[in-house]
Amino acid sequence: MKIKDGFIIRKVAGKYVVVATGEASKSFHGMVKLNGTAKTIWEGLAAGKTPDEITGELMKINGAETEEDRLKISNDVQSMVKEMQDAGFLVD
Repeated sequence: MKIKDGFIIRKVAGKYVVVATGEASKSFHGMVKLNGTAKTIWEGLAAGKTPDEITGELMKINGAETEEDRLKISNDVQSMVKEMQDAGFLVD
């Protein structure tokens, strides 16, 4: 899965937001504010990474080492991916 064309990340007033451009802006109006974890997930999907690869990256960023940590981070990634799918930001 990958981010649909027309959705980009921009830094606005020190915060990261997703905005729609071009054709995407005809159906999506507004911005989505991303925290650090959400930004990493978004950028990972934009780069074609799998949720498992993104989970591994977030584990490294957060110094997570246990299976419990992996499960929590994986659940967070899956939750964000589902929200992105429901919002129409992703294509398979």
